[in-house]
Amino acid sequence: MSVRVYGLDNCDTCRKARNWLERFKIDFQFIDYRAQKIAPESLKAWSAQVGGWDTFINRASPTWRNLPPARKSPGSDAEWTLLLREHPALVRRPLLVFADGRVHQGFSDNGFRKLFDVKSGATHG
Repeated sequence: MSVRVYGLDNCDTCRKARNWLERFKIDFQFIDYRAQKIAPESLKAWSAQVGGWDTFINRASPTWRNLPPARKSPGSDAEWTLLLREHPALVRRPLLVFADGRVHQGFSDNGFRKLFDVKSGATHG
């Protein structure tokens, strides 16, 4: 099963996710979305899959906290996508996109075990 993993190269959680995928020999491609901008249509579609813009972004991030109040309430999809293109660190990471179009956000060992059907007793080889 191949998956694209979107995130930031220097993000600790993205690093943990990539290490986990390597450990369990899951085929993936990592895309740093600061270096490779994501199309607004993709951002909009992915946010819809995870429950909307409020779920898609990380309001606990320093980037969010440092935004001017007026920027924290975009009124349209176009405003949200513009905000995310200007501040890609706002996307909750990592963002996984599967070949069938499914989207998953975030990382935890148990969450990835379920997502990739890895049994609890499985170890890397």
